[in-house]
Amino acid sequence: PQKTSFHRSQTLGYKNGFAFPRLPTVGIGRERLYVNQLSQAELDELSNKRPTLTYGRAKQAPPSGFIPAHVALDKKILKFDAYFQEDVPLSAEERYRIRQVGIYYYLEDDSMTVIEPVVHNSGLPQGKLIRRHRVPKNDRGDHYHWKDLNRGMNITMYGRTYRIVNCDPFTQVFLESQGIELNPPEKMVFDPYTELRRMPMRKYITPSDFDQLKQFLTYDKQVLRFYATWDDTNSMFGENRPYIIHYYLADDTVEVREVYKQNDGRDPFPVLIKRQRLPKTFVDKKKTFPSCVLEISDQEVLEWYTAKDFAVGKSTTLLGRTFFIYDCDEFTRNFYRDKFGITDFQPVEIDKKPLEKVPQVIPPYNGFGILEDSLQNCFSLLPKPPRKDIIKMLENNHKVLRYQVTLESPNPEDRKRRFILSYFLSDDMISIYEPPVRNSGIIGGRYLGKTRVAKPGSTTENATYYEPSDLTIGSTIEVFGHRFVITDADEYVLNYMESNAESFPAATLQSLRDHFRPRQVVKETANSDIPMLGNHKQELDELIVQVQEELKLHKYLNNKNIQETFLQCDKDGSGILDQAKFLALCNSLSVPTDAILLKKLIDLCSCGEDKINYRDFLRAFPS
Repeated sequence: PQKTSFHRSQTLGYKNGFAFPRLPTVGIGRERLYVNQLSQAELDELSNKRPTLTYGRAKQAPPSGFIPAHVALDKKILKFDAYFQEDVPLSAEERYRIRQVGIYYYLEDDSMTVIEPVVHNSGLPQGKLIRRHRVPKNDRGDHYHWKDLNRGMNITMYGRTYRIVNCDPFTQVFLESQGIELNPPEKMVFDPYTELRRMPMRKYITPSDFDQLKQFLTYDKQVLRFYATWDDTNSMFGENRPYIIHYYLADDTVEVREVYKQNDGRDPFPVLIKRQRLPKTFVDKKKTFPSCVLEISDQEVLEWYTAKDFAVGKSTTLLGRTFFIYDCDEFTRNFYRDKFGITDFQPVEIDKKPLEKVPQVIPPYNGFGILEDSLQNCFSLLPKPPRKDIIKMLENNHKVLRYQVTLESPNPEDRKRRFILSYFLSDDMISIYEPPVRNSGIIGGRYLGKTRVAKPGSTTENATYYEPSDLTIGSTIEVFGHRFVITDADEYVLNYMESNAESFPAATLQSLRDHFRPRQVVKETANSDIPMLGNHKQELDELIVQVQEELKLHKYLNNKNIQETFLQCDKDGSGILDQAKFLALCNSLSVPTDAILLKKLIDLCSCGEDKINYRDFLRAFPS
């Protein structure tokens, strides 16, 4: 009881990277071992011994190699077959139970374990009954040793008695090599209840006069095919659905398959009733008999469906569903004609109700995206982009008609705003741009992105869009609730419409000609004066230099403001202003027009009657 350490001494070690054996000095319980130690007499002899040099020191034989027990006996196990008897008190079918086990003895550390093989569907916790350890033998602290094990003996471990009946060949050879005489082996005892369960139950079947093998060999691969319908229109969302009924003559089984059509919206489950024998008449059931059973046998069925129960023009109830047979194939007709003498196979016409055509209601346009592009979402779950006129896009690529428009608004500030409306001939789209004006308080830039603009009053079903023929001088166009008035256009618009006069109304073309006629007269007048001005170009340049020197004395003049004012007054951008308007602008800007040099400059800038080319005049006012 005073011992506390029971581990085994380490007999293997490493020194300077080399493995070497080490003799144990103490045993289990820290008891000193004298087996591997020198005696006191040997120690005294070695201490008094002096080396002799007569023939040199005697060479000692190398010591025999020491192998520890856990290395020599590693993975060497003794196996014994045994069983034990267990009482079963609360069972009417068995009084005791025999459980077979295997006893394993590990030679390296004298430990034991008991394992019971797992029996399928036994209902018992099986497997390892006693874990591996040194099993106590008695109350004195002794443990079981391999010398205590033999065949034909009883061994008690933890209150349970095991009967050892046999061992494996390795165990027999090991024990005989150690001089142990083994008892003769015994037969393993089996559990009587387990053996009883393994025996098949006796069945008493009266042989039938009907030869099923002959039926199979005669009618194999011969199938009767009937075309039927199931009318389910009385239920909610029900319909009249077609089916195919197969009757297999080889084993009198019936199969019902569904008929699918393309885009019918149903999942592909081809078999409604799998191939099986279908009951026609049941035996009168008792009240205690369950209404739903797993398998229907001949004891519950009085009559099964046969080939004579199917006929064209009659209804047949299969597992609660009534099928109306309206036709059959050619093989089925020949079979019934030869077997039953039936000749009437007139198919029944099935009246199919015409499908109600549901009108497609197109929802109102919500304003997002292009109308044609948004409309595709009403026609398909995966909308495709609307088709474009590729020829028109290639012919009118980079062709743009530009107009100057003003905003029609009750707000005076908005009426002064000027916009540029661009009409793209390639795809009939419109964009509006507002040129930025300094100190106006309004941020210019893109006012309307490139899109198609519908006319007022157009509907989703019949949408009409603005065309070049609708864009005339002075006309009003409505763009998403904003009204714009066309005040001017590029000369390219007139040239394009004149080159394609057959595609545009005469009124549109005439309005553009009337608008550009005064401007063309001014240009012709200016062109007629060009030679005269060319003769005096040098005189004009010298006069402009002189005027600039004189205007340096008038430091109050703002040249940049003067140029912006003249450019704003020239709405058509021709560079020509009326003389009266020109003089009024000079007076409002405090330009000294009564000076001699400025009067001379105004005379040189005159072109035509009461017209002044203000661009040459502004050369005297560099910004």
